[in-house]
Amino acid sequence: MRDDGLPLAAPRVYPSVDFHRDGVQHGFLKVPHSHDASAWGAVMIPITVIRRGDGPVALLTGGNHGDEYEGPIALSRLANTLRARDVSGCVIVIPFMNAPAVLAGTRTSPLDGGNLNRAFPGRVDGSVTERIADYFSRCLIPLADVVVDIHSGGRTLDFVPFAAIHELPDAAQQARCEAAMHAFGAPYSLRMRDPDPHGLYDTAAETQGRVFVTTELGGGGSASARSVGIAHRGVYGVLVHAGIVPHDVAQRDGASPVPDLPSVQLSMPDGDCYVTSEHAGLLEMCHDLGARVRRGAIVARVHDVTRTGTAPVEYRAARDGMLIGRHFPGRVGTGDTLCVLADVQA
Repeated sequence: MRDDGLPLAAPRVYPSVDFHRDGVQHGFLKVPHSHDASAWGAVMIPITVIRRGDGPVALLTGGNHGDEYEGPIALSRLANTLRARDVSGCVIVIPFMNAPAVLAGTRTSPLDGGNLNRAFPGRVDGSVTERIADYFSRCLIPLADVVVDIHSGGRTLDFVPFAAIHELPDAAQQARCEAAMHAFGAPYSLRMRDPDPHGLYDTAAETQGRVFVTTELGGGGSASARSVGIAHRGVYGVLVHAGIVPHDVAQRDGASPVPDLPSVQLSMPDGDCYVTSEHAGLLEMCHDLGARVRRGAIVARVHDVTRTGTAPVEYRAARDGMLIGRHFPGRVGTGDTLCVLADVQA
């Protein structure tokens, strides 16, 4: 029901797949989009559904932001290799969730400027981005038991590779999310504090009681062999943990369900974990990712690029922690996040 008590309109996204049919289906989510170059056009979001019988359902997404590539690469590979006989239940694979942004190589959609990961729960009568969010909120998340959304830092951030969950009010749901995060097996596992949780895909799934795991697997607007490998192994780790795929299938596809090393446990207990720039200029990072810093230590300097003879502005850590994220590349603006710190759990 809408806030005014009227029934919600039907979603304005049309799948070409049947989510309840056994087998492997490759198709599209069709989002009508009338524009100058195509009066009756549509945005076509590729989707693969792999199903065998009843059982748990996993919803796996990449490309929520279009300049983050680990998810699209790893999930495209999964869609090409996983077979119906390999699964017990259902795997829904959407490598290019925000297809217009993926095609443009941008964080946000070139069609409407929308940031999909700030548009949830979406609007059935909204922009293309809002209608995508509405369809996920009302049609796809309710199908799923576990949701994995693969991110990295894109063109403007870089991170140590971590899987993450949020602090949740429901202890049982929290425990399920924690177990799935550990099953992902990234080098770092983080209880994350978002600077602004409003409109997140994460929040939409968590509010519906789903197990939700997200990641940040690097950044700089590219993907490395290591970061794609972490995504590939992590997705299989969650599928094995959920009972959807057996160990031998994961191993067959080059994704041992047991990580090589234990994950380092991280947490973000307060807002002091974020260091925000109040100046524009050239960024000098004083520590590399993974470094331990003490409260009061200089973490970054911002240099004036309009003149010489001006001392750089120094930014200091407000708390002890590990440097897990940083701005990328070298120029920063007022309001940009310079770096992110996290506690290392014993």
